[in-house]
Amino acid sequence: MEFFDRAYEGSPLWETGRPQPEFVRLEEEGEIVGRVLDVGCGTGETAIYLARRGHPVWGIDFAPNAIRKAKQKANERGVNVRFQEASALSLGDLGATFDTAIDSGLFHVFLDAHRPVYAENVRKVLVPGGRLYLLSFCEEEPTDWGGPRRVTQSEIREAFHEGWNVRSIRPARFEVTIPGVKGRAWLAELRRTPDAADVKGPIVRGRSEVGGTSTARGDAGPPRH
Repeated sequence: MEFFDRAYEGSPLWETGRPQPEFVRLEEEGEIVGRVLDVGCGTGETAIYLARRGHPVWGIDFAPNAIRKAKQKANERGVNVRFQEASALSLGDLGATFDTAIDSGLFHVFLDAHRPVYAENVRKVLVPGGRLYLLSFCEEEPTDWGGPRRVTQSEIREAFHEGWNVRSIRPARFEVTIPGVKGRAWLAELRRTPDAADVKGPIVRGRSEVGGTSTARGDAGPPRH
C-alpha cells in the first residue's frame, strides 16, 4: 500500500485526468447498470463520470491519498459520490450491494494468491446476476517501460472460475500518460452466478430488482466528501 499511496502524492501514470474510455463506451452502450462500485477508484475520474450519468456510485481505494484527492474532486465538481478508504480484499465490510462493479487496473497488481480472494470479495457485494467489468494490461503489452504485471485470458478465467460466468474477454486499451505506450489490455465481462440461497430477480437497465425491491438511480447513500 505504501508504494501506491506515495504514488498518489504526485500523479501516477494511470491517472490521465479523465475516465478510462473503455468504461465510457460501456456506459454509453447501456452496459453499466444500477448501483456501481468502482473497486480501486484512484482519484475518482471514472466514478465521478458515472455519477454524472445518473448512477449511485461508491468508489473505494486502499490508498489514503487517492481517496483524499477523489473527495476533493467530487466536492469541487458538485458530484455526489461516496468515496471510502477500504481494501478490495475485504469488501464485505462495506455493508452494501451493487448491480455493477468496475475494475480499472486493480486486478493486475494482485499476487496470485490474492486473485481468488478478490474474486470472492467482489462476488459478495454484487447482487445475483450482477456484473463486473475488469480492465487489465494483457501479455501483448511490452514490458520495456515497466508497469504492472501482464495478465492472460486464462489467468482471468482461473481467478473467476467459481461463482462467476465469464461472458467475454476482448482486446481493449488501458490509457496511461507515458507517450508511445499503447496500453494493450483485456476487458472482461463477468457475471455473478446465483447461490441456492439467493433471491433471484432480474437486472434491468438503470436499476436492480431483487426479491421485489427496486433500487433506482439516484441514491448513492450518504455522501462522504
